[in-house]
Amino acid sequence: MQRYPMTVPGAEALKAELARLKTVDRPAVTAAIAEARAHGDLKENAEYHAAREQQGFIEGRIQDIEGKLSHAQIIDVTTLPRTGRVVFGVTVDIEHVETGEARTYQIVGDDEADFKVGKISVNSPIARGLIGKEEGDEVLIETPGGRVAYEVVAVRYV
Repeated sequence: MQRYPMTVPGAEALKAELARLKTVDRPAVTAAIAEARAHGDLKENAEYHAAREQQGFIEGRIQDIEGKLSHAQIIDVTTLPRTGRVVFGVTVDIEHVETGEARTYQIVGDDEADFKVGKISVNSPIARGLIGKEEGDEVLIETPGGRVAYEVVAVRYV
């Protein structure tokens, strides 16, 4: 059985999406199907087919979220021992060794990852390279442009 690591905010976001899908989106698409059925011939009824397709998407997403939550390993970063070691859920400040460019990432589960806001998947090459490292360590990260050296500047448990 596969476990899905996720942070507390990540789990809460999935629970909120699940609640919205069940209480808002599912009833709305059911009403749209009923309305489209009332228009008559279903073979040539684009509204009906679009609503059925949307219903399939919603039901699939509900099953996906329920499965992930039932196998979730929710990790509260604030309760982890502060060892200075990079682990799932921490926020890590790194610096490009050659250019001095600083970056900050939080290592999160696949569903929470959003590179634009600095949340990277635990399965990403950057996160895999950082896991287990400590403040002051240098790490070589394999990127599409080649290997890049970074220094772990700070590890924060927030």
